[in-house]
Amino acid sequence: MAHFAEIDSDNVVLRVVVIGNADTSDANGVEKEHIGAAFCEKLFGGTWKQTSYNGNVRKRYAGIGYTYNAGLDAFVPPKPFPSWTLDAEAADWQPPVPMPVDEGKRFAWNEETQAWDEVEGMI
Repeated sequence: MAHFAEIDSDNVVLRVVVIGNADTSDANGVEKEHIGAAFCEKLFGGTWKQTSYNGNVRKRYAGIGYTYNAGLDAFVPPKPFPSWTLDAEAADWQPPVPMPVDEGKRFAWNEETQAWDEVEGMI
């Protein structure tokens, strides 16, 4: 099975579909993204990019609301907070301050204080 994400004119993911390997393969049985994208376009319309659960294609599995970044050739999740910046290598958002590593404790980002707050409760 192959997974394809439909993207809008702003490269935002609208939906993800699963199609059969036969619908992505050439006459020799070799999977080709453009064949799968053309199949999806014919069936549903729109613009399609391949994605994968294991992150072998475009850094991570696309989700609704993610953005396809053509420069990175990656699906980027929505920006969680205004202060976070995009790490181009990971194609992921990074906080201005790294999250503390303290086994047995949980932390949540506080945008107002620009710091990590410890979250009480069980892990």
